[in-house]
Amino acid sequence: MIDASSGTTKMQLAEYYARVAEFILPELKDRPVALVRAPDGIAGELFFQKNAERLAIPGITTLDKDITGQPVMMINNAEALIGAVQMSTVELHTWNATSDKLDKPDRFILDLDPDPALPWKSMVEATQLTLSVLDELGLKAFLKTSGGKGIHVVVPLTRKLGWDEVKEFSHAIVSHMAKLLPERFSAVSGPKNRVGRIFIDYLRNGLGATTICAYAVRTREGLPVSVPIFREEVEELKGGNQWNVHNVHERLAEVGHEPWADLKKPARPSPPICAVVLE
Repeated sequence: MIDASSGTTKMQLAEYYARVAEFILPELKDRPVALVRAPDGIAGELFFQKNAERLAIPGITTLDKDITGQPVMMINNAEALIGAVQMSTVELHTWNATSDKLDKPDRFILDLDPDPALPWKSMVEATQLTLSVLDELGLKAFLKTSGGKGIHVVVPLTRKLGWDEVKEFSHAIVSHMAKLLPERFSAVSGPKNRVGRIFIDYLRNGLGATTICAYAVRTREGLPVSVPIFREEVEELKGGNQWNVHNVHERLAEVGHEPWADLKKPARPSPPICAVVLE
């Protein structure tokens, strides 16, 4: 038993990942991955693990630390995916770059992280405002639920800039929004800085930082799942944890991977207007 609230077992979690393998493996492919392991279930001690030194996971790929600055893992096949679950993995977190060009991110992510006391309506409005800013900058954005209380905004990039430049750029966007609407947004992390507001987390865009993978499970009651959504669906959502290992299959049977069908099409470089607007 890994989640007493839903009665979910480790076998059921493995069956979930096997069923969504066709969706999650393309999201994991060639990306360094970090695992959140729950050997005693999600109510027990959790372990965040970035390398496979003490794990014997069949089929897993490792990259030498000389290349990445740290030894990292990649899950590129179903054997490694289920093997990770066998080693008590629940969550899978990925980098914003792939192994063929680890020094050049192919996306940045803005994690809208709310004060837990805020109503869901505030998250909906914050997501729409964030999309409006990105639209004005000429940046195409895609959405997914976090599997928790928030929304993740994913912006694909051409692989021309390094980690520092991409992180600085995403920070500039967040700072710009916090200056425009200080009553709604915070650009500073920490619970005290988001009281009554939403922290837009840009810190996930640095070298070695990770974000929960699309279709991955969270270590929370009910085992919710991070799920790609259409922009037009934001207003209809009931929360960032709307789907879980037991009901997400209905969602996938209905829309499949359509919300992110265009995500991997060649991205446009950040237009010059970005630098002007954010100065």
